[in-house]
Amino acid sequence: MAGGDTSGAASPVRSFLDLSDAGGDAIAAMIGDAQDRKAARAGWPKGRADADAPLAGHVLGMIFEKNSTRTRVSFDIAMRQLGGSALILDAATTQLGRGESIADTARVLSRMVDAIMIRTDDHAKAQALAEHASVPVINGLTDRSHPCQIVADLLTVIEHGKPLPGLELAWLGDGNNVLHSLIEAAALMKFNIRVGAPEGYDPEDEFLAMARAAGCRVTVTRDAAEAARGADVVVTDTWVSMGQDHADAKLAAMAPFQVDAALMALAKPDARFLHCLPAHVGEEVSQEVFEGAQSLVFDEAENRIHAQKSILLWCHGKLATG
Repeated sequence: MAGGDTSGAASPVRSFLDLSDAGGDAIAAMIGDAQDRKAARAGWPKGRADADAPLAGHVLGMIFEKNSTRTRVSFDIAMRQLGGSALILDAATTQLGRGESIADTARVLSRMVDAIMIRTDDHAKAQALAEHASVPVINGLTDRSHPCQIVADLLTVIEHGKPLPGLELAWLGDGNNVLHSLIEAAALMKFNIRVGAPEGYDPEDEFLAMARAAGCRVTVTRDAAEAARGADVVVTDTWVSMGQDHADAKLAAMAPFQVDAALMALAKPDARFLHCLPAHVGEEVSQEVFEGAQSLVFDEAENRIHAQKSILLWCHGKLATG
């Protein structure tokens, strides 16, 4: 489990850099807690604190080295609903932009805030932050993985009546950070994934091996129809992520993997469509699917708040997991 210097602390620091830092039981507990808290505040103003305000007085420092809408707003609102507060830091307006080390930043922030969320490119930055921090560090996104998004995705799937064990999930498109975390989730929560991706855009072998070792069926195919056929959930993401080059070649390679109505028709009749957003409608997904009755993309976006709350509670040791 990731964590920093815990000398003098009552218990090890719980950081959340990947889903395996928590494990399957904790992920299940997060989802259950998120469902309960979401239901308990139905109809309330978004900024009103939960009745128990479990993180009253706590402050989350949020480091952004990549643009953000959902991560930024959901973590801020999550902290407000838990009774705490959040502050935003970015490279352009902090000493990180002038060369201060991750290690020094971690040690300073640990004396000023109760937890740190980082959204960055290189996963090693998040690891270094957690290594040197004495407070929990949360991965808000790296090029390797996006675990917070996946907790929200799993919550959304369960909300819509699809239990995770034995779930058949189809992924269409790039073998990116979101897919890596989905594969990790499959290993922990015992569901299966069929990846439809063009040659050269497969997920990393490390994640495939992890899931297969856990007994999950994870396959990679060059045939989009084969990936989608019989799926309970169909998932895609933008084909060209922030800062990526060679967009024209990648778009051409990805074109056969667009999720359109014909592809969705190959999935189960009650299949659902997920996309972590922002979407490039007309590229990875058609307008018909994105706006259609099977699409859960805006439920999924809202659920970032509820998932974030439970992740924060787990990091602070305030979530029962057994």
